[in-house]
Amino acid sequence: MFSLLGSSGCGKTTFLRILAGFEKPSSGKIFIDGVDITGIPVFKRPVNMMFQSYAIFPHLNVFDNIAFGLKQDKLAKSLINDKVREITGLVNLSGLEHRFPGQLSGGQKQRVALARCLVKQPKLLLLDEPMAALDKSLRELTQFELVNIQERIGVTFVMVTHDQGEAMTMSSRMAVMEEGKIRQIGTPHDIYEFPNSKYVAEFIGKVNFFEGIVLEHQLDQVLIESSEIGCVCNATHAGTVPVGTRVIYAVRPEKIMISTLRPAYPRNWVKGTIKEIAYLGNISTYYVRIASGKTVIATLPNLLRLDDRNFQWEDEVYLFWRAENSMVLAT
Repeated sequence: MFSLLGSSGCGKTTFLRILAGFEKPSSGKIFIDGVDITGIPVFKRPVNMMFQSYAIFPHLNVFDNIAFGLKQDKLAKSLINDKVREITGLVNLSGLEHRFPGQLSGGQKQRVALARCLVKQPKLLLLDEPMAALDKSLRELTQFELVNIQERIGVTFVMVTHDQGEAMTMSSRMAVMEEGKIRQIGTPHDIYEFPNSKYVAEFIGKVNFFEGIVLEHQLDQVLIESSEIGCVCNATHAGTVPVGTRVIYAVRPEKIMISTLRPAYPRNWVKGTIKEIAYLGNISTYYVRIASGKTVIATLPNLLRLDDRNFQWEDEVYLFWRAENSMVLAT
């Protein structure tokens, strides 16, 4: 399950259309399973594409929608029946074969579109914002259904989405795109924890950025001086950044701890005043103004009820974090 993640207009759908054969690349070649398919027309490629609108035929029932491609290939009727029966069982549509699209829910329509793509056993299935039309709870349920189906049938899925949570949940690998270029490829864990640029770090989740200068390299860490934080900070995942380089020192909100007591350790902390609190049920997000005027975001799980919360508006608090939970990004 490979996801392409990026803002609107960055080229995700164009990339899918090139793979499918709807667009011709201006240069380069396309290989699937070692075979050059650049010049092969759409209908001969071992590729199927599931569109954002699903594009199922309103005048055909579920069975005929799924069987449409098989009938075009002029397969035997018995073979078509077997294949459709197998795929409807796989996507939980058994018993609905005679219903028409107008009698189906949004999630069921999506399964029909998916089954129609999978029944021809493509080597590559392209998904263009496959859950954009579903409500939040149905999206979350469908995400795991798609992953389970993909694991059972063994077809490679390439999915386009602008939803970071969706990409992180479903992908075994993912790519972040910007202006037609792939900025980073890796597992969701690698891209979230070890982004290679400020753009990638900011696009995948929330993050606090501080400007700083590299002071010193030690055996397993690098020291950063940041006037915005007001102290020397350290980080363990910094690569080989030369001393004197201006860098971005980054910490994700969930990695930051809050206390009313000043930390004993001389690094990686800053004092500030809580200006806003966003209660989100399972977590609370704290917006803390520090001496430099910058607002730092920290999130904490709500282990206690709201009335028992330790921190309130205008409280003076200390924010601190571990060296291994910070990132150093070149400007």
